[in-house]
Amino acid sequence: MTKTVETHNKRWLFWLFIAVLFFVFIYLIRSILLPFVLGIGIAYLLDPITNRMEKNGVSRGLATALITACFFLSFILLSILIIPIIATQLSGLLAALPGYMGDFQEKYTPVISHWLGDFPLASMDSVKSAVADFSGVMVKLAEAFITGLFHSGMGFVHVLSLILITPVVAFYLLRDWRTVTRRFNNLLPRQHADVIHSQIVIIEKTLDGFVRGQLTVCLILGTYYALALSLVGLKFGIVIGLMTGFLVIFPYVGLILGMATGLAVAFFQFDNYEHIGAVLAIFIIGQITEGYFITPRLVGKKVGLHPVWIIFGMLSGAALFGFVGVLIAVPTTAVIGVLIRFALDRYLHSTYYEGEKLAARNPAPKKS
Repeated sequence: MTKTVETHNKRWLFWLFIAVLFFVFIYLIRSILLPFVLGIGIAYLLDPITNRMEKNGVSRGLATALITACFFLSFILLSILIIPIIATQLSGLLAALPGYMGDFQEKYTPVISHWLGDFPLASMDSVKSAVADFSGVMVKLAEAFITGLFHSGMGFVHVLSLILITPVVAFYLLRDWRTVTRRFNNLLPRQHADVIHSQIVIIEKTLDGFVRGQLTVCLILGTYYALALSLVGLKFGIVIGLMTGFLVIFPYVGLILGMATGLAVAFFQFDNYEHIGAVLAIFIIGQITEGYFITPRLVGKKVGLHPVWIIFGMLSGAALFGFVGVLIAVPTTAVIGVLIRFALDRYLHSTYYEGEKLAARNPAPKKS
């Protein structure tokens, strides 16, 4: 019995050592991970389409080439059309913040003074100055980031790697997806292969339901908010709408931030309550549609990922790996969530939890 326990502990220590070593390795090479992470993510997202084309008689290589080419050409075209608009509106929004504070001071300081008594105008001047300083800092940071990205040697290498390496990684992984998964299965310890396979099935369902589904939700909502806010004439409607849609992946954060920004801009832009009400209605309709129709159909209710767990995972990923950490946070938290539930289930049915009662109910077989 003692030898069995010692062997079991040694195996756990071995796999723990492998996991720690893998994490340290990933942490050390985090600066070059972005094109590989993007390539893996793109291959994962496009794999179902490739499988469908293959079932319809198209060879795997040809299907992979066609889908990869269409994906990256579409991405380049959308980037050329949308990124300049987003950059212009974002810089305009940051530049307009001090003016909005000035309008607020001019229009509503008398009202606030009426309700609160003598309102110190110096306080509003301080707030306006702080907002102006913040806007200036954000604009300078954005300019410095873009300038540094294109003038820094390493920044040039990063951009070049994104352009050249990401499509290559996506193509080869998509083409060899079955081979990679087969080799991974062959490396699993045989005595635990069935248990690992069962957990992999749960992980795949969770990832399919959340990652693919949530990304689709973000695209739909981002497009809806951008178009709807632009149609009602809201300034910076495209950047506010896209921000709201893509931040939906942070539960409640995207809606609150987007609604607050949209209503604030509408409050200062429009002189009538009809337009402000229209902006509010757009966010309410979007939230109702997302909560009752889009998310239940595309994501489902059985992914088992609590919103707090998702937010924690994203913040942890950003702290450890930066932007790459944000990209891998959702699938990683999904995998860890499945493994934690499995570990808890094993713990609740073990002697560590039930003690001697479990041993009494399930006595060891007598030796003959």
